[in-house]
Amino acid sequence: MGNNPAVRIISMSMGHIFSVGRIEDGVRYAHSRGKLIFCAGGTSTSFTNFVGVIFPAWMPEVVAVTGVKEGTSNQKCDVCHSGSEIQFTVQMQRSASGNTVPVGSYYENLSDYVGGSSVATATTAGIAALVWSKNPTWNRDQVLAKMRQSATYFPTRNSQYGFGNINASLAVQ
Repeated sequence: MGNNPAVRIISMSMGHIFSVGRIEDGVRYAHSRGKLIFCAGGTSTSFTNFVGVIFPAWMPEVVAVTGVKEGTSNQKCDVCHSGSEIQFTVQMQRSASGNTVPVGSYYENLSDYVGGSSVATATTAGIAALVWSKNPTWNRDQVLAKMRQSATYFPTRNSQYGFGNINASLAVQ
């Protein structure tokens, strides 16, 4: 994707607690080509989410994202990681029930639940795509600036949750 000029945004919903050289090289290469790269901050069990932000989300070339509880920008999901590398959050868990966010299932229209930093990352990448499609001459830094300006904590940054939840409508205006 780093060589493909049609690709502007990369969403990486994967990670490790240790760095992987090939992935590091690929991320740095794509970043050097102007790509906007979003990475999941980490999702694991409540017993292991103390680890903090995982690789590659801890890399300075990427935008780290995590999930938070409904109605907040600073209370992580039960299974989500947080840390100083996080730049944006997305609501991924209901406050009252503890369930993750309900979505329509692909199987017989049943309700299903999704959540965690991976889904938050894909959502954030989607918002970035909307902003960029509205402003096709912008570069990655301009898109990120617009997203930050529409987020909960702008112009400051929360130490564990970055700029917080993005207001997609405001970001696209």
